[in-house]
Amino acid sequence: MKTRNFIFFSLCLAFVALANSACVEQKPTVAIASPNLVSENTTSTDARIQKAQASIEKMPNVAGNYNNLAIAYIKSARETGDFSLNSKAETALNRSLEIEPNNLNALKLKASLHLTFHRFQDALELGTELQKTNPNDPFIYGVLTDANVELGNYEKAVEAAQTMVDLRPNMESYARVSHLRSLHGDSKGAIEAMSFAARITDPLDKEAQSWCLVHLGNEYLNAGKYVEAEKQYDSALEIFPNYHYGLEGKGRARAAQNDYENAIKFYTQAQDRVPTTETVIALGDLYAKTGNAEKSKAQYDLVEFIEQKFGNTDMRRLALLWADQDVKLDEALVIAEKEHAARKDIFTADIYAWCLYKKGNFQEAKNIIQEAMRLKTKDARIFYHAGMIEKNLGNKKEAAQFLQKALKTNPSFDLLQAENAKSALQEL
Repeated sequence: MKTRNFIFFSLCLAFVALANSACVEQKPTVAIASPNLVSENTTSTDARIQKAQASIEKMPNVAGNYNNLAIAYIKSARETGDFSLNSKAETALNRSLEIEPNNLNALKLKASLHLTFHRFQDALELGTELQKTNPNDPFIYGVLTDANVELGNYEKAVEAAQTMVDLRPNMESYARVSHLRSLHGDSKGAIEAMSFAARITDPLDKEAQSWCLVHLGNEYLNAGKYVEAEKQYDSALEIFPNYHYGLEGKGRARAAQNDYENAIKFYTQAQDRVPTTETVIALGDLYAKTGNAEKSKAQYDLVEFIEQKFGNTDMRRLALLWADQDVKLDEALVIAEKEHAARKDIFTADIYAWCLYKKGNFQEAKNIIQEAMRLKTKDARIFYHAGMIEKNLGNKKEAAQFLQKALKTNPSFDLLQAENAKSALQEL
């Protein structure tokens, strides 16, 4: 699912902007880590972590020191993909709030971490409270935008994003504009906004630049423009080598152009760095496509392990995998139904509809897939699901229209399901 990566990513970018204001909270007397604490091989984020820890040792009762440590952990998580660092960040913020319960920067970071941990309602509630007393803080409107997107409150998300742009027209705000334009079916506008976000990114923040380019590539790829997409992924990897999102993008682009050997290579590199659910499934699909059933099964088994190990962070994607494979359909439906009850975004509705379809509840599936299409998002997978639902309801004309739309939007929207879409269209 693309939403999870986008939210985590945009949050992390905002943390960088907040870092400077958080540092102001330190008293002038707090010592900064001396150079000999940082080895030649230590990364800048490691150095920041060490500096924050050194400040805490000197002044353990200064809330701002813990905020700086949280920011360092979050930035490191962003760059390395080690999401466990976000838990360390939250621990640091809890300590900050123990020292100074109402310190704004800690509360803002706390709200954002709610989103990272998929506590969307908590993020919305805290963000709303902060907005009442800080109506001109763009960071808070970023939190409100993301929380409302994840909960399916799209009108409120647009309103919050517009306020954020009005207050501070920077990379973080334009990245959100891009995402919302994409959700509303404006691919051209999404590409324009993300291109602008990439151009105005801090040139010293290589990872942030690469993130924008990866998401720009994703917009091109979702529109079926594979060559343009791959150029963006290449640029991202040139700026920030071995970036796991860039490697994943290269894998998608190569697979879309039927270069399965190199697709496997890039996805394997991405998985070795950060074994995300999406990357593991994609690699499993590639092995299935190339006839390696044993490796394919190992990948799919790994997905369940990841979800269990990391606290069920992407259960919707697991439900989608099971539905696609026609396995554990009862369990998949339970997951999708639970997620849909908690959040009304279009991607959750799409997966719920697909699980209902797989269980033979075609009319109910049609009702829910209409929820998924309410923004007119140009998403080939959603169109495919709609087409298959109509086909099994006996509505051949509507089915053909949706399947054609899916394949026209992105002929390689899914390595395995795109072939099913073609076969279903031929039957019609």
